[in-house]
Amino acid sequence: MAHFRFRCLCLVSLAAIGGVAVPCALAERIENKVAVFSALDKVTATIKTLTVPLNETREFGALKVTPRVCYSRPPTEQPKTTSFVDVQEVQLDGQEKKIFSGWMFAESPGLNAVEHPVFDVWLTGCEEPKNPVAAAAPAGDGGDTVTDPTLSEPADDLPRRRVRR
Repeated sequence: MAHFRFRCLCLVSLAAIGGVAVPCALAERIENKVAVFSALDKVTATIKTLTVPLNETREFGALKVTPRVCYSRPPTEQPKTTSFVDVQEVQLDGQEKKIFSGWMFAESPGLNAVEHPVFDVWLTGCEEPKNPVAAAAPAGDGGDTVTDPTLSEPADDLPRRRVRR
């Protein structure tokens, strides 16, 4: 994210020097209260949707799924939905074994690392933004546009250059 902000500042600085208006919109991530997963039981071919509030645990078969954070982006931006998730397996003796702890990406479900012979779990989305106003506001409405007052003059007043053929 810092790299994007630096690049955006450079564009704004170049725009100020060159007299060009460049909008600079930062698409801040939206924090959500709920993560939504799909879970597959490979033996019975059962698919179930798990809607899990953050830091709560839902069970699917022998798995316990606990999302820690769930981030999305405004509807005006390309989708990028991520969640940090812990997945535990309840073994036959009742002990719990951590089989996954890391980031899941809704747009790339194959990148999740939940490796289990019977169950698959993948992130499908986030729900209930913590700040609904920020989620609904279009990106770039924060006054981040650089303008040059000399560019507001009509184009007819600009000197024209003759081209020889």
